[in-house]
Amino acid sequence: MDITIQYTFLPHTDPEASLSFYRDTLGFEVRNDVGYDGMRWITVGPAGQPGTSVVLHPPTADPGVTDEERRVIAEMMAKGTYASIVLATHDVDDVFEQVQASGAEVAQEPIDQPFGVRDCAFRDPAGNMVRIQEPR
Repeated sequence: MDITIQYTFLPHTDPEASLSFYRDTLGFEVRNDVGYDGMRWITVGPAGQPGTSVVLHPPTADPGVTDEERRVIAEMMAKGTYASIVLATHDVDDVFEQVQASGAEVAQEPIDQPFGVRDCAFRDPAGNMVRIQEPR
């Protein structure tokens, strides 16, 4: 089989703050920015990797989401337990310094993990966990 990841989705609560984090802090390219009925879907991705994108989306845009589900999603996002993404780099310490300097919320400073990576973690403006790993 020949399977790749084309899109993954992360919720946002403030499209401008999320756009600033992924574009300005992480250096992702903006590939699409679509508004509809007061909501925005922003597609970003790493430069030089046009086949891999992250869609930043309104978390409860689906009309099938109930009020109770909206409440639970909002609570989980506030705690940082609703969504996450793992990114890779060749120099996690350098990336950590740059992201930390932007004022992003640090969840974990760089450490060597027993499973063979050095990694760190931040929370994006919506509370999503963003782990950045350097394979060892």
